Amino acid sequence: MRRWLALAALLAAGCAGSGMVGEGPSMDTGAIGEVGDPRNRAKLHTELASAYFSRGGMSVALEELRLAVGADSTYAPAYGMFGVVYQELRENRLAEDNFERALRLSPTDPDINHNYGWFLCQTKREPESIKYFLQAIRNPLYPTPWRSYSAAGQCSLRTNNVKDAEQFFERALRLEPDEPASLLQLGQIRYRQGNIGEARKLVARHNKVVTPSAESLWLAVRIERRLGERLQEQAYANQLRRRYPASAEFQALQRGRYD
Repeated sequence: MRRWLALAALLAAGCAGSGMVGEGPSMDTGAIGEVGDPRNRAKLHTELASAYFSRGGMSVALEELRLAVGADSTYAPAYGMFGVVYQELRENRLAEDNFERALRLSPTDPDINHNYGWFLCQTKREPESIKYFLQAIRNPLYPTPWRSYSAAGQCSLRTNNVKDAEQFFERALRLEPDEPASLLQLGQIRYRQGNIGEARKLVARHNKVVTPSAESLWLAVRIERRLGERLQEQAYANQLRRRYPASAEFQALQRGRYD
């Protein structure tokens, strides 16, 4: 929030009376030109768009991005952020067009590659998505390569490519031992492989680092049942009932469909 306020204050200082009106910022860009060079203005507006997006302000985020590309039409992160916003709005053609334009401007940008990979995965082009996750990981300046390994694992699972998924999750956890999705999904894989002890460690770690989900609690129930630990099984079952009574996992528990 402090970062958002600082960005807003900086833009307001250059906008004099234009500022933000009602839900979104003014489209008058004349005074904004006083803030700095075009690239800096594009960066500031893109960061504001990201802040609005994270708070659910889609229309304002789009306005900020229009200001960003108006300031500098070659600023790749702005188009990448357009892609993210349009994906959330389910405007898939606009999302893809903007991701592709961003990558033409900056082919090795790790965040753009990761986000485009996730877009492809979400639009049922899972095998195509993997190369973009790997492109993101190859960038030595990428600060969070584990998130792309984890995403690659999740997308591999969608096509039942368990071998590759397992390797991606393992790589993610070597870099970030508390990566939640990798802990849970590798735990699921280990459970199906019959490695119950390892599955137990993974799901227990997951449930410590993030709020347990219906999926993770259901896995924990089944693990404890396999191990014959009835008290632990019941404890997890009670959590599942209390937290997620409408979930498919709780319905399976009620019907006794453990596998």
